[in-house]
Amino acid sequence: MKFFNTAGPVNRDNHYKIAPLTRWDLEEVLFLIQQEKYFILHAPRQTGKTSSLLALRDYLNAGDELLCIYANFEAGQAARHNIASGIAAVLSHLHDRACSVLGADFLDFDERDVLDSTDPNEALGAYLARLCEAADKPIVLLIDEIDSLVGDTLISVLRQLRSRYDSRPASFPQSVLLCGVRDIKDYRIHRSDDDIITGGSCFNIKAESLTMDVFTESQVRALYGEHTTETGQVFEEACYPPIMSYTGGQPWLVNALGHELTFKMQANRDRTVAITPAMVDEAKERLILSRATHLDQLADKLKEERVRRVIEPMLTGQLSESEDDDTSYCTDLGLVKIGARGFEIANGIYREVIPRELTTHSQDRLLSAFDPEWLNPDQTIDTDTLFSMFQSFWRENSEIWKIDMAGYKEAAPHLTFQAFLQRVANGNGTILREYAYGTRRADLALKWRHPAGEQRIVIELKMLTERDTYEALKLKALEQTSAYAQRCDATESHIIVFDRTGKTDWKEQVFTDSGTYNDIPIKIWGM
Repeated sequence: MKFFNTAGPVNRDNHYKIAPLTRWDLEEVLFLIQQEKYFILHAPRQTGKTSSLLALRDYLNAGDELLCIYANFEAGQAARHNIASGIAAVLSHLHDRACSVLGADFLDFDERDVLDSTDPNEALGAYLARLCEAADKPIVLLIDEIDSLVGDTLISVLRQLRSRYDSRPASFPQSVLLCGVRDIKDYRIHRSDDDIITGGSCFNIKAESLTMDVFTESQVRALYGEHTTETGQVFEEACYPPIMSYTGGQPWLVNALGHELTFKMQANRDRTVAITPAMVDEAKERLILSRATHLDQLADKLKEERVRRVIEPMLTGQLSESEDDDTSYCTDLGLVKIGARGFEIANGIYREVIPRELTTHSQDRLLSAFDPEWLNPDQTIDTDTLFSMFQSFWRENSEIWKIDMAGYKEAAPHLTFQAFLQRVANGNGTILREYAYGTRRADLALKWRHPAGEQRIVIELKMLTERDTYEALKLKALEQTSAYAQRCDATESHIIVFDRTGKTDWKEQVFTDSGTYNDIPIKIWGM
């Protein structure tokens, strides 16, 4: 029986899969190898890089012209600046992999022979030279997790690969592919003496940098179609728009959502049950609440200062003051992408996870602060009561960011309201979140299910600063909110204005107002 893969490389026999060699331009890869080039493959974690490398190894070794060796250099990570320890670790792994391709009896030496007689800063190069001279075909070396190495160890590896470049292919690998999360030109390598060296400067023989895209919708359909072929269980056509919106085609998310839908949701193990859009919504929520390893690692990255400099302006819609390197780093992590409104969060699940993770403690506080007094007898939301309650809460707890926001001070109002809204939505509602650089807005929509149907409550968050007038802000907000309301087919629309002008009189900050734009009535709540 096959299943959706959520851990490690694709297993050809057990996993539904998109053929790994179709995930990149194989013709270009083979051309670079034929030209004896050294090149880079970089893409976010859990996008299929390792699966593609292993497939390339098997493809090349099935031919008659080359020997291909795959090696994961993550073993040297713990050594950090200890070059001797780091090189010993990667050579041990490399030798095991070489023996698996060439045969254990083929080589009359091992890595210890080289390490015992060679300086660590020459040992990797010396081992590869002996390996290539012993082989009867040119060698292609695929190095995975190259950017897991740290500091001086990484510098030593890169320089040893560069130092014997002119000896290929007789006495050094004909072609080397370095695989990691980031392009090597973007590395900022901290040495033990606190000097910083860029990856490009110590590996300037790189010919190309390749990357790996997320799944297209046709690939997602093909992957899920394998499950249908295997089991007969169908996905309704209307499932695919939310699947693509939630996952953005990110391979791990696509597989994890598929696994949740077809296995973790116990009722769906009955393969006669068709997968519906409502199930997709439920599976997405279950996946987020599970705090799976992939999402937990994402949450941990939010604590990094260079990530905060990129993500925080998105949450508030402000212009980013982050450096290009910060944005490049977050793009390489798969956190952000270029969208219709500029840089934005890469997919719907990440848009959900980020504010939830940054407001975990706030949500706990909100759980004890509110009862569902905002519900009408017919189980619809009384939004006047709801927003009045938040006004009172914000007035009493507006300093919440000092302890709860993990350094995201500028986004504290937006995050606190989203924590409040999450408390409201839990169990019976869905929050749609949209935010991007430079829009000076954060668009939210709460979809609330009740016995007679669904409320679609559009909420736009705005920040009133000293450079704004309220009237100008109001006019722009009414225009923006009406457009979002039309797009969401909203049943009602609201604007929340957080006053950050430094006023100390809460009577001026807490108010209600209203307006109309394009015949859409909109209520405004001052905080």
